[in-house]
Amino acid sequence: QVQLVESGGGWVEAGGSLRLSCTGSGRNLDTDTMGWFRQAPGKAREFVAGINSIDGSTSYSDSAKGRFTASRDNAKNTLFLQMNSLKTEDTAMYFCTQRPGYSMVIPTRPGPYVHWGQGTQVTVSS
Repeated sequence: QVQLVESGGGWVEAGGSLRLSCTGSGRNLDTDTMGWFRQAPGKAREFVAGINSIDGSTSYSDSAKGRFTASRDNAKNTLFLQMNSLKTEDTAMYFCTQRPGYSMVIPTRPGPYVHWGQGTQVTVSS
């Protein structure tokens, strides 16, 4: 049973930074595609960033590009999301997710992903 546990969320002022972590258990994630999604109240879950296995290639949403960086430490079975220059519109619950294997194109929709964490709340105040 794969379990993903996010941490690192919290409250920050606009312009600040946070680093989210996602630690997996039950499976070595180094061969899997990993993603970050977020969901604000009343809105659909949206793609933020993804990172591939093997080559570590990444993909970002337009809103995350240039501000957020996804990375992974396979030795620790952990995924990271460094978020800089945070804006109030980044306020949401952030979820880590996993898709088995390498992806020719990192999925940006929730459907292809299999396992999800419980989420960590990020609140950005003005």
